[in-house]
Amino acid sequence: MTPSTISFTTDYGLSDGFVAACHGTIARLAPQARIIDVTHLIPPGDIRRAAAVLAQTAPSLPPPSVHLAVVDPGVGTERRPIALATHNGFLVGPDNGLLIPAAESLGGITTAVHLTNEEWFAPTVSATFHGRDIFAPVAARLATGASLLAAGDPIDDVVRLPPPYVEQTPGRLIAEVLTIDHFGNVQLAATPDLLPPDALALTVESVAAARTTTFGDAPPGALVLLTDSAGYLAIAVNGGSAAALLSLTPGDRVTITY
Repeated sequence: MTPSTISFTTDYGLSDGFVAACHGTIARLAPQARIIDVTHLIPPGDIRRAAAVLAQTAPSLPPPSVHLAVVDPGVGTERRPIALATHNGFLVGPDNGLLIPAAESLGGITTAVHLTNEEWFAPTVSATFHGRDIFAPVAARLATGASLLAAGDPIDDVVRLPPPYVEQTPGRLIAEVLTIDHFGNVQLAATPDLLPPDALALTVESVAAARTTTFGDAPPGALVLLTDSAGYLAIAVNGGSAAALLSLTPGDRVTITY
């Protein structure tokens, strides 16, 4: 089946023309493709945040979509431009670990290619805008049914991000903050099975919290620990921001005791 949808994830922001330039490139090469913007508000250069957002979003799109993702602090350096085929779609972007969690969420990598076929690129490639000049054209061609193997050379050594920190000991769980959403909910790199089912009253960073199913199961302003829509443990405040309450940012380590 030929992909008809391209998802687009970047740290480009919304105040410049970068996103529109990439949309325009795709529209010229694949005018029938539908583009779904996942987000362009990834913090600049935050590869891990982008990888998590993409991995948790990609399975919701109709397969086989093409997932274009550009968070690329190494643009123009020796880092490779790549494209991946999975059991449920394609991914295009820099070889810096960004694409791998999403590839795994789509069933795993079946083919990886170093993008070397310059006929698939823009006529002139800027050293600082591979999103427009390499990645968007490749995504567009894949969306028209072009063969991935025509885009470059097969590789088997893609870059992977180090796993997020998780440590479990009796009565304690330490987990890295994976993402923080618009509401201030703090997603941890830990799954609910790492806590005993009867651990209902606990502390998060020494603050009392209740383990609940949803936000409204606690009084307004109360701190809760729940399972979020992606299946991870998340810290939240009913009607407030857990990130602000606990002064947390992505990459911090959170201690839960029970």
